[in-house]
Amino acid sequence: LGHVRVERGLSANTVAAYRRDLAIYVDFLSRRGIHDVGEVTPTDISEYVRERSAQVARSSVARGLVSVRNLHAFAQAERMSQDNPAKEISPPKLDTRLPKALSVDEMDRLLAAPDVSEPIGVRDAALLELLYATGARVSEVCNLDLDDVVPALADEDLGLRLVGKGNKERLVPLGSYARKAVDAYLVRARPGLAEHAKVSDHALFLNQRGRRLSRQSAWAVIQAAAQKAGITTAVSPHS
Repeated sequence: LGHVRVERGLSANTVAAYRRDLAIYVDFLSRRGIHDVGEVTPTDISEYVRERSAQVARSSVARGLVSVRNLHAFAQAERMSQDNPAKEISPPKLDTRLPKALSVDEMDRLLAAPDVSEPIGVRDAALLELLYATGARVSEVCNLDLDDVVPALADEDLGLRLVGKGNKERLVPLGSYARKAVDAYLVRARPGLAEHAKVSDHALFLNQRGRRLSRQSAWAVIQAAAQKAGITTAVSPHS
């Protein structure tokens, strides 16, 4: 866990998923009387996949196998085992699903849902426009600081620099609607929100206490906008 967190730079959420997956795996091995990573065989891991497949969705089994495979790759690299017994084990085949997307009309209604006569509404409108314009993950937008955004707003040829999984940076276009919405937020709403903070926070998006907006709160903003827009289908940051 320390390796994937520090050396591979995986996010806290991904590390937490690894922790859960590996706790289940270690429990499975313990029930089979295996307490040394070097003793695990491909047969053991195949049995693990078979047992998990009877308990949870295929996608969860596949994710758990990735954690197991990376654990054994780490053990091999650290000379705790001679090989990676999970290397040739295949996850269960996933069902093919079409991506879910909102219609143009639904997207228009969603973006128009926040009440921009109130500071929080101005913030929410900027958040939604930025997510829509950049295709960024919620966590990436919540992690943005003022210094990340202000240069991009000042230069129309400059894109927004986002930091994704594994601390990988990418430059994405920032369209005029998002620029205007974020600019309005910085002028009309953020200064008032920042006044509530005991300590200055350089985050772009602030909550009502003047601190960085959390991923959970951003998710709630999207759900509230969808409800106000009268969208009855499931809405997520990805959709």
